[in-house]
Amino acid sequence: MYTKHLSNAGHTRKFEITDLGGTWEVRTVEDSRLVKQVRYDDWHRVERAMLTIRLEVSTLEAAGWVAD
Repeated sequence: MYTKHLSNAGHTRKFEITDLGGTWEVRTVEDSRLVKQVRYDDWHRVERAMLTIRLEVSTLEAAGWVAD
């Protein structure tokens, strides 16, 4: 449903939101290490998670991270 890969100086970050059919999984992976995994069954929580991810991506891109 949503995937964003960023990299900078040999480091990577991956943000994912996956539709599991009535629930959604939100994951953040840094350098191949899972740092966050949450499942939501409320779409409004998914929307808030998406906003948080987009803000973090925007901040990282402003700091020089680039999309893969």
